Amino acid sequence: MISGLIRNLRAVAAAALCLAATSTAHADNYPSRNITLVLPFAAGSGTDTTTRLISQHLSQALGVGIIIENKAGANGMLAATYVAKAAPDGYTLLVTTNTTHSANPYLLKSLTYDPVKDFTPIARTGDLPFMLVINPEVPAKTVGELVAYGKANPGKLSYASGSSSAIVSGATFAHNAGLDLLHVPYKSSPPALNDVMGGRVSMMFVDILTGLPHVQGNALRALAVTTKERSPLVPNLPSMQEAGVPDFDISSWQGYFGPAGLPKEIVTRLNAEIRKIVEKPEIKAQLATLGMDAFSGTPEQLGTFVGEQLVLWEKLITNAKIEKQ
Repeated sequence: MISGLIRNLRAVAAAALCLAATSTAHADNYPSRNITLVLPFAAGSGTDTTTRLISQHLSQALGVGIIIENKAGANGMLAATYVAKAAPDGYTLLVTTNTTHSANPYLLKSLTYDPVKDFTPIARTGDLPFMLVINPEVPAKTVGELVAYGKANPGKLSYASGSSSAIVSGATFAHNAGLDLLHVPYKSSPPALNDVMGGRVSMMFVDILTGLPHVQGNALRALAVTTKERSPLVPNLPSMQEAGVPDFDISSWQGYFGPAGLPKEIVTRLNAEIRKIVEKPEIKAQLATLGMDAFSGTPEQLGTFVGEQLVLWEKLITNAKIEKQ
């Protein structure tokens, strides 16, 4: 019996060594085929547009094609779960935001992935500030006027959302300003924005990239940004706090993740290439025109950041009195 057990242990050890050797060999040859970047939002969203720009340069740096796969739905849970269950070989990656990795654990009752245990952090790529936009037919040109109108007409105003940042921003605005707002959720920002422009919903918190062209075309009116300070991307807009809404400081971040167990060699290679791209002045400037404050860091820094953001977003969601769905 003992000799049989020893033989079994030797067989397991041999298999483990073979697996490690195979993993190392694959990492050494990485990448040898196209890489798929899975996004939790629809085409045309801020994350989609900035990722497509970065992926062009990443494809050149790695010498393989980059495929963008949009898996919008379930507040980003479809995309996150898909990548969490993918093989940890570096060919299926998640480009996501605080929606899946900061807010969802406190917004959704049944989460089908763990934002920490199921993923390998690769690189953060920057922040995407949000702004408050309204349909021009709403009789308000400032946040103060919007609050006054909402209090004089309880239940008449509504807000659309296409991400967790939009959900939490809207609920925080309603709570902190003492407003009765109807929440209208969407799978992603573009269709939500269409209904705001069409007058079916009153307002929305949206990333600057997605909303600014419609503001410039007078289809929407922008009132403020969600960050504590004014954004250099739209310096003429006040912050929500500056506009009179207390304790308001919300920003969306963006980063790259692989499934749990992604080999360190692959993580190191991807991180190095992504950081080179994001830190190039000309690319940083291009991303700024798309509404993104681009910067990066190490995988370890992203992992620590995710942990800190989970604590922050739990507080934001609790303070806004948002119940899990």
